[in-house]
Amino acid sequence: MQYSHNFAKNNSIKFIADCHLGKLAKFLRLMGIDTLYFPHIEDDALLQLAKNEDRTILTRDRCLSQRKNAPVFFLEPKETQSQLKLLIDLYKLKEHPASFSRCIVCNTPLQTIDKEKIIERLPEKVKKYFNYFEYCPKCDRIYWRGDHYRRMKAYLDQVLES
Repeated sequence: MQYSHNFAKNNSIKFIADCHLGKLAKFLRLMGIDTLYFPHIEDDALLQLAKNEDRTILTRDRCLSQRKNAPVFFLEPKETQSQLKLLIDLYKLKEHPASFSRCIVCNTPLQTIDKEKIIERLPEKVKKYFNYFEYCPKCDRIYWRGDHYRRMKAYLDQVLES
């Protein structure tokens, strides 16, 4: 198992998940951890970006993990939950202070928005039952704390408690 030498405080750690780790990237973002993900990117570009932005590359690619141009962490586990648990333990991410603060699609920090500004974009039941909303200023997605949020929170709670 190769360990990155880039152990930062948990609130400043930044990752890039390689093209095989999209689901892991989503859950790291849910935890509020700055995690880039590109479905298609050349290894050299990935390494350069990691170096330029002081990010640790997460990968299941053994060849990529052996390159020395940037901090790379090879994830032995194949299942997302096991990968997430390993990173939480290794980088001490259990108490990360910013859960649900990033867009799960594009990684941009979310901003609170008044219901009145987005009301025409909301489903009827959401208009009726929810009053707190966040949105992504980059990709314009709207987030509220409904069933999807509760399922994701329950999944994260399960991983954090195991």
